[in-house]
Amino acid sequence: MIDFKGLRDRAQHLLAEHSGTVKQGITKAGGFAGGKVGHNKVDPVEQKLQDLVDKAAGEDGKPPPPPAPTTPPPAV
Repeated sequence: MIDFKGLRDRAQHLLAEHSGTVKQGITKAGGFAGGKVGHNKVDPVEQKLQDLVDKAAGEDGKPPPPPAPTTPPPAV
């Protein structure tokens, strides 16, 4: 069975560790897309994505604790 909580915790920890890199990627993608469709349409979306990264990484600016190690499912 898939441990979705463990996956979420691991993704959240990685996002907290690398939030600066993720936000740089959002900015670069926003700059590229803004040149194609207009910055007035892309900039608000870019800001919302960066806010989501901040929220997912931990609102207090500290990374969440590392996820607990996963144990393999019992043999059947």
